[in-house]
Amino acid sequence: MEMLYGREFAAERRPIRHLDPVLLLSVVLLSTIGLFMVYSATHQSLRTLGLDPGTYLKKQATWTFLGVILLLVTASFDYRFLKVYAGFIYAGMLAMLVLVRTPFGTAVKGSQRWFEFLGFQFTPSEWMKIAVIIMLAAFVSELRRSDLSLEETLRVTGLAALPMFLVFVQPDVGTTIVIGAILVGILVVAGSKPRHLIALALFGLLLVFIAFQLNVIKDYQITRLTAFMDNNADPSGAGYNKTQAEIAIGSGGLFGLGYQKGTQTNLDFVPEQHTDFIFTVVGEEFGFFGALVVLVLFALLIWRAFRISLLSKDPFGTYLAAGIASMFAIQAFVNIGMTVGIMPITGIPLPFVSYGGTSTLANFVAVGLLLNVHMRRFK
Repeated sequence: MEMLYGREFAAERRPIRHLDPVLLLSVVLLSTIGLFMVYSATHQSLRTLGLDPGTYLKKQATWTFLGVILLLVTASFDYRFLKVYAGFIYAGMLAMLVLVRTPFGTAVKGSQRWFEFLGFQFTPSEWMKIAVIIMLAAFVSELRRSDLSLEETLRVTGLAALPMFLVFVQPDVGTTIVIGAILVGILVVAGSKPRHLIALALFGLLLVFIAFQLNVIKDYQITRLTAFMDNNADPSGAGYNKTQAEIAIGSGGLFGLGYQKGTQTNLDFVPEQHTDFIFTVVGEEFGFFGALVVLVLFALLIWRAFRISLLSKDPFGTYLAAGIASMFAIQAFVNIGMTVGIMPITGIPLPFVSYGGTSTLANFVAVGLLLNVHMRRFK
């Protein structure tokens, strides 16, 4: 009988028995919604061009399938091994960010942030977000303090500042904001003093001001900011994007116009609708209640991530989950915010919903890490 109890106890401690079904369900539903929205946003324009209307859908479905495989792989090994190799992962991704600025990288519309292989794009900055989370979590977990001193806060900030700079000069303001949010999230959980965080925020604003003065900020980025303040500032560019997005969201009303029946969507009025502005498809075709469902699913995802952070057995797992929660929270807030006109256009995709290969894979890996921490909270 003792042996039997021992076996039952061992079975109870198996990591696979401690999956987070709510987290998984929210990701599955968001990914499914994403596939439907990508098809609705692209099928009409592809058909007009005489192309397969399911081209983007098939690609996104492939990335989603590969993402699920990566999620399973990421969840299968003990996440604490990542702490040992955090420095190598971080250094490797920094090298990729430097390399993408060389002739090996691909320049598109003034930005050089991709590698292109056989028609597929690889975006190092998407993986840099995961690398920063792992590195900061590993570093902070070794400090063994209840509250971070100013010196320790600055050291942690320095680790995030280098990739933020490399991403910013690509230029990619959106990912820079995400890395900054990851840094703040981990610092808050680690016990950094409010006055230190305020000082960092003021210093960040000073750097932004200097960037404007030195013309580091590109003209189109300045235009996006002015268009956020005034639609008439760039009526054929960023102002146009903002106006059309708001029209699409507003025309959906309470219940929407129906799937594949959105005027703004079918007539291709909203630029980049299958990527940065995918939420406008949700709003136009499913209305306020459809948008609310997506918001609730993101709320569930972020809540479970923070819950996993609280339940983690060790500090590394706590900071790892907190960083991932911060990443998903800022991406959802900024992306949805810019489609409804409360945030400037920054080019941040909506996790699991927007079309994109590298971002989809990185997001699934992040969820795999969350599951990993949750499953091993008793070991």
